[in-house]
Amino acid sequence: MSKLIVKNTEGMKTPFLRGIVTSSLLDSGVSFNIAYQIATEIRNSTQNINEIRSSDLRQLIAEQLKHNNVSQLAINRFLSDNHNTDTILVRRENQQAEPFSRGQHRLCLEACGLSVDAATSITSKIYEHLLKSKVTEISSNDLGLQTYYMLQDRLGETVARSYLVWTSYVRSNKPLILLIGGAAGVGKSTIATEVGHRMNIVRTQSTDMLREVMRMMTPKALSPVLHTSSYNAWKVLPDVSNSTKFDEKLLRSGYLRQSELLSVACEAIISRAIEEKVSLILEGVHIHPSLQEKITSNEGVILVPVLLSVLKASKLKEHFQGREGLAPGRYSTKYINNFDAIWELQSFLMGEADRYHVPIISNIRKDSAIQEVMKTINDSLYSYFPHEVEKVFKQA
Repeated sequence: MSKLIVKNTEGMKTPFLRGIVTSSLLDSGVSFNIAYQIATEIRNSTQNINEIRSSDLRQLIAEQLKHNNVSQLAINRFLSDNHNTDTILVRRENQQAEPFSRGQHRLCLEACGLSVDAATSITSKIYEHLLKSKVTEISSNDLGLQTYYMLQDRLGETVARSYLVWTSYVRSNKPLILLIGGAAGVGKSTIATEVGHRMNIVRTQSTDMLREVMRMMTPKALSPVLHTSSYNAWKVLPDVSNSTKFDEKLLRSGYLRQSELLSVACEAIISRAIEEKVSLILEGVHIHPSLQEKITSNEGVILVPVLLSVLKASKLKEHFQGREGLAPGRYSTKYINNFDAIWELQSFLMGEADRYHVPIISNIRKDSAIQEVMKTINDSLYSYFPHEVEKVFKQA
């Protein structure tokens, strides 16, 4: 595919970037899903074109906006040569005023547990209200109050209070440690990435990577349990021979031995994050629900453990089959061949999660699972931060 070059009115040439188009559409009030879809469609429809004028590209995008039934207000805002001059400055205490970012505002609402569409809708309504009111500058306190009342009016008191709690958490600068456990194939890394994006957490660590490091440092002969999969670790336990048949107790013993070894590295990663006061998402099959009890209690950190699961065998098999295209190195055949062991390990982990009071989140639909993780985080924050509007925002 050739690279499309965009030429502006001053003759400057820049490559077409889908991310830039998506961002521009978001700034015009278009939802993320539609913005990304349109940017992709434009890229695909112009793959045989080497160069295009920026005005022609804008018209192509406008046609796609109409085709997707985007509001005329958003289309006009996008088409306007000076649509970026509708800048509303947000004034934060003891900081220089910055332009209101709809993208950041939307992500903040998603972090409160709202769906992408609901968050985009609320952000667009807030922005349109400010424009109609001819507001050019607003304090972060007043913007927060307007957002709270909009959420309360449109989505109810529970959602509005979640926003208050989240605002308090963000202001606190306290690190959050999110532990995402679960058997192979339940979508831990995908959910971790999405949640990290919504929460602006840049430090994400997989226990699989920790295990790889430990494998490099520890010979197989010295610790064979490290050099096998979590669901097959039982096969290299002492007193287990080639003739030993699959047994649930052995499966659990092998897994626990491997997770025990990895827990040392997990604790070290978590301790470092706490010491540096940065948030962390740690995900992997080796995160046994008891790991939370090994972490030193610290009032300055928020610890949230969850366990992902896929409760339909057919759906879990689909997850494995879908890995072929996304991660060619993670062949689905080995997982399908060991499916019974993986399924049994998931049952064991769910029982352990129940025993240690760790929330179990079903990942049948990715969007729903992400929202449930965000809700679990917000529920945990309730015990740490105020959720009364008069305590969070100053009122005139």
